[in-house]
Amino acid sequence: MKPGLLRGLIRWVLWLLAAGVALQLAFVGRIALMAAVDPQSTAFQRSEAWRLARSDGAFQWSQQWVPYARLSPHLKRAVIASEDAGFTSHGGVDWSAIEQAWEKNARRREQAERRAARAGQPLHTRPPRIVGGSTITQQLAKNLLLSGERHMLRKGQELVLALLLETFLSKQRILEIYLNSVEWGSGVFGAEAAAQRYFRKPAERLSPHEAARLAVMLPAPKLYETRPNSAYLAGRTATIVARMGAVQLP
Repeated sequence: MKPGLLRGLIRWVLWLLAAGVALQLAFVGRIALMAAVDPQSTAFQRSEAWRLARSDGAFQWSQQWVPYARLSPHLKRAVIASEDAGFTSHGGVDWSAIEQAWEKNARRREQAERRAARAGQPLHTRPPRIVGGSTITQQLAKNLLLSGERHMLRKGQELVLALLLETFLSKQRILEIYLNSVEWGSGVFGAEAAAQRYFRKPAERLSPHEAARLAVMLPAPKLYETRPNSAYLAGRTATIVARMGAVQLP
């Protein structure tokens, strides 16, 4: 390799490393600020606003921040029971849950490949349902600061951000930001907007059953928004209500 080309390659790599370090420092600054300042919006919300504005020409954004003390303890317990049972004990990433999800996805892919082969169809026509294994902290990291793209680099950044969130913010603050910013339907963000949208009451007055029903919607809020009488929604809600009593709140 020519000396000039080598120097150019080294310079390019150094610039790339510097940009990566600068990005991480910017993330650190934003996360540290969230210890005292409520985020006005998330990367996911802004992405949804842009998507809906392009498709519908308008975007109705429903969100109202509610402090941690005024969020129903039933909702806190329901979301932890449904989304991340180990929330109060892990450090932001549940490695055992990730390993279990990896193994489950591998089994599902094998089953999907066998079904597709028997039907004489390519796999993409009947893809397997992928499970995540992400913690509440990881979900918050993704929604707050990252794009919706799925690739290994973004997943790695998500893990780093989850660890940073756990370093700079308390568990209460992480759960507070999560419950105030997570999507609960098209243009519906946060517990207060969800409680008003589905039950016509403030988030602090949600009953155990209402809280569990909202928690069960979280993996696919737009789907369950249009299927309120889903048998799965009813059955899963009953399961979460039964688990809520064992949940320890931060």
